[in-house]
Amino acid sequence: MDRHTYNLGLIGNCAFQALIDTEASVRWLCWPKFDSSFIFGGLLDDEKGGEFSIKPVKNIYSTCQAYIKNTNVLTTEISTDDGRYKVTDFAPRFEQYDRHYKPLMFIRKIESMEGTPEIKVVCDPRGEYGDVTPDVSFGSSHLRFKGLEDQVRLTTNLSLNYLQQGKSFKLEQPIYLIITWGVPLEGPIKQTAETFLTRTIDYWNDWVRHCTIGPLWQEAVIRSALTLKMHQFEDTGAITASTTTSLPEHPGSGRNWDYRYCWMRDSYYTLNAFSSIGQFEELEKYSNYIENIAVGENCRYNPVYSLLGTEDFEEEILDLKGYLGNGPVRIGNQAKEHIQNDVYGQVLVSLLPLYTDERLNSQEYARSKKLIMDLLQGIERTMDEPDAGLWELRNMSFKHCYTFQFHWAGANAAIKIAKVLEDEEMLEKATCLAKEASLQIEHCYDPVQKAYTSAIETDRLDASQLHLITMNYLDPSSDRAKSHLEALEKELKTEDGLFYRYKHQDDFGKPKSTFLICAYWYVEALAAVGRVEEAKKIFEHLLSFTNHLGLHSEDIDEVTGSQWGNFPQTYSHVGLINAAFRIGRKLDMPNFL
Repeated sequence: MDRHTYNLGLIGNCAFQALIDTEASVRWLCWPKFDSSFIFGGLLDDEKGGEFSIKPVKNIYSTCQAYIKNTNVLTTEISTDDGRYKVTDFAPRFEQYDRHYKPLMFIRKIESMEGTPEIKVVCDPRGEYGDVTPDVSFGSSHLRFKGLEDQVRLTTNLSLNYLQQGKSFKLEQPIYLIITWGVPLEGPIKQTAETFLTRTIDYWNDWVRHCTIGPLWQEAVIRSALTLKMHQFEDTGAITASTTTSLPEHPGSGRNWDYRYCWMRDSYYTLNAFSSIGQFEELEKYSNYIENIAVGENCRYNPVYSLLGTEDFEEEILDLKGYLGNGPVRIGNQAKEHIQNDVYGQVLVSLLPLYTDERLNSQEYARSKKLIMDLLQGIERTMDEPDAGLWELRNMSFKHCYTFQFHWAGANAAIKIAKVLEDEEMLEKATCLAKEASLQIEHCYDPVQKAYTSAIETDRLDASQLHLITMNYLDPSSDRAKSHLEALEKELKTEDGLFYRYKHQDDFGKPKSTFLICAYWYVEALAAVGRVEEAKKIFEHLLSFTNHLGLHSEDIDEVTGSQWGNFPQTYSHVGLINAAFRIGRKLDMPNFL
């Protein structure tokens, strides 16, 4: 059986993202923010989604898509009966005037590589998730698309009549397509495109050079790091869970969610990965985002926020076909209404390096003392409260072991912060809460299974309990850690090392696909308990579940190995990076990049 794969490449500049298929069609692009309506959304509806394509008149007999090494600049080569051409796609990003230049500008360069292929360019954007088709008018060297939230222009050296009428032409010289939102391009077309391309390549190469990445699986780790970087909305510091919405976890499952928001939990794992590769700008921006979140009158943190740190995104279902006909298509996310109490500990652990990493000036963050105390009070207030848990149960609540884990981890992070800040009140409160959380975790231990269950008063297991080992709540060398891991393997692991998050019934039935981040957690746990060769073997097998560009989805079908769920998924790439570093530390591998 053929494996279903997302044959898509991601470009972005930390202001917007786009997904491009192997025939150089733009399948997804949201403007002006990650969580805005798409202007190209054929991924979810081939009629209402609009189109931005570059197609040959003759038959395609091969395509080759790749990133320019160590960048987020994508090239797609297409061979046809009358020649071969290459499309270079990128979102400009580089240093200018002591800041990052990251315009809402998407540049496409088309050049012949062999012969004079005949091609056709179609640019047909949409607004309000396909409900608005803009009017088109001519400028001197651009088309204007009127009726969207802001002005959209396509500036080009291609004949505007050919473009507007969808007429084919012979590709005899390089063609540049520069589409903008808001501020239009006023400079020279070719010079601007070529200069921005060179400077963008240089920027990404320089960013990678400043990463600290060891010799193990370098290419995969670099691609994951570049992918994660594109998921930080730099304007506010928010880090989104994925580029897309409503790509199903499994065909017909109904588990179609909008992941274009900032989950506190996901951000912890992402920032841990950035810290591992020696990138701290992202952490500092995220800390500013946390400080500016609008906490409600009940003094609670939500599990998820918008890119602006607000909760003004209602979940709704759109009249769109859905990916491969798999509805529903949702925007917004009801998870913002959930009680998920692990969030307080997640944020504390996320902020810890700002205070304890010697490469940063912890005194700059002393102003955050109130934030740390507020988070500790959140742990104290919710210690005994059932919640929806890590997996966001919609109609059930339990006293989840994972929540207690992060009460424990967050309190221990606060202990370290208190010592740096020399704050006795904070130290005393954090110490008491760490002890209380530990007692709650022990209430989840099942002596029959010799394992910690998903919640108090249940015998169900779930993959999040792998963290008891990887976060050193359990001594990885202890018999209890090893028996706990064996129980999780027996219940949740597939033959080839994939991992289910759990197998019991939830609001939508039993999960039918494995969750990639859980498999990487498993690799980390294997390495922690000393089963390093097994960890390496499974890690290398997990790399086979990326697409042709090394990009991971959220879910994998156990039987077919198919990619499902939102794409690319930051969780999965974070798992890859953290697992690679865990194995490297166990092998005492030096960092040299």
